[in-house]
Amino acid sequence: MKSTRRHFLKMMGAVSLGFSGLQTFAHELKHDLLIDGYGQLEEQGILKLPKGFSFKIIAKKGATMHDGLLLPGRGDGMGTFEGKNGRVILIRNHENSPGYLVDSPFGYSNQHLHKVNQKRVFDMGYGKYPHLGGTTTSIYNEKTQQVEKVFMSLAGTARNCAGGVTPWGSWLTCEEYVHTKDDTHAKNHGYVFEVPATEDIKLKYPVPLRAMGRFNHEAVAVDPRTGIVYLTEDRHDGLFYRFIPKVKGQLHKRGKLQALAFVWKEGMDTRNWTETTLKQGTKYAVKWVDLEDVDTEKDDLRIRGHAKGCALFARGEGIWFGNQELYFACTNGGKTKTGQIFKYIPSPYEGSSKENNKKYYPRVELYAEPNDTSVLRYCDNLTVAPWGDVVFCEDGIKPRIFGITTTGKFYQIAENIGYKSEFAGVCFSPSGQTLFVNIQVPGLTLAITGDWAKLHK
Repeated sequence: MKSTRRHFLKMMGAVSLGFSGLQTFAHELKHDLLIDGYGQLEEQGILKLPKGFSFKIIAKKGATMHDGLLLPGRGDGMGTFEGKNGRVILIRNHENSPGYLVDSPFGYSNQHLHKVNQKRVFDMGYGKYPHLGGTTTSIYNEKTQQVEKVFMSLAGTARNCAGGVTPWGSWLTCEEYVHTKDDTHAKNHGYVFEVPATEDIKLKYPVPLRAMGRFNHEAVAVDPRTGIVYLTEDRHDGLFYRFIPKVKGQLHKRGKLQALAFVWKEGMDTRNWTETTLKQGTKYAVKWVDLEDVDTEKDDLRIRGHAKGCALFARGEGIWFGNQELYFACTNGGKTKTGQIFKYIPSPYEGSSKENNKKYYPRVELYAEPNDTSVLRYCDNLTVAPWGDVVFCEDGIKPRIFGITTTGKFYQIAENIGYKSEFAGVCFSPSGQTLFVNIQVPGLTLAITGDWAKLHK
């Protein structure tokens, strides 16, 4: 498996620079932000896709995996890594809560629970209510379009929503779940866990990264230059966080958790719900505020952070690094509460005291807030495409996958017409040839292929 810094920079830190040769073939477009992109979509079973594109279902809830467990339901965030001989290692989150046994890897009556080492199940729920979240790992042959192996790689967590890839070859998976110990939960929840990207059938011993905070986690992204981790929070009054590890690449050795604040206004409200406090395209200077008692049971980290001047964000969701900047989605931000996408530009001295020099402040830009559901409707997971565009999928009952060019134009890639369920986990293979995405209910993972290079030929 290749999971080097160079590979990470090449494939996950895609070249997100402007380009002048983009061709758009607009026909009957209804919105000045919308371009033709890959062309009109055509019905192909459960999806609409551009002409010449196709998809294959590569995973379905309830299928027996190679470790004897059942493929869990409610697939969510995903990430890819380069495996041996051109294989793709695809790690998939499962947003399962305790008790919803129809999506369980252990079966409806826990009949498969004996097949796992229960010491490697984070929360067994006192033996009665084993928690049903976690991650599965698939080994995918991109040439044959076949899954050659799939297995449970993290078990016993709850509502693993999204996460993020690391430059050292692992997946960070996030619990969007903050229940504390009670009659059903044997442990506190609300943590980030690290899962190695391996082809070996192996259930990871679960270690919560407590120093990264206990809150309603959504997703993370790692800056390959600094090793700093950025985190979103799925709350209507959430914060935007960063974690500076004591040792780069060794998150278990703890570190410092901070939240973002604007230099010019304490307690900034970025949501733009009642008034436009942030203008699209403007780069605002920001700073980072230290947080204390980050593993509190009170679920008040965001409240205490805001009281210290940290900015509010509207349901922070997917996050991904591009070329020396990162993008993150806020599902119900904006005047119409239908979504925003932000861009964060780290300081050249990110994480050091020198970043507080006004010449070197990090910056935040409201990258997209169209307030028009024809181009953006409840953006959720996102990624940066190999050609530099932001690609996001939508929550809701008629979700779509869209791209945003480096000049701010939107184009549609896919639409779910088969199920009234959200798209989730959008990400590209390391080669850039395959786009993976989940349809959360009924629990499908799809591999979409086509002429992705068309937009930058």
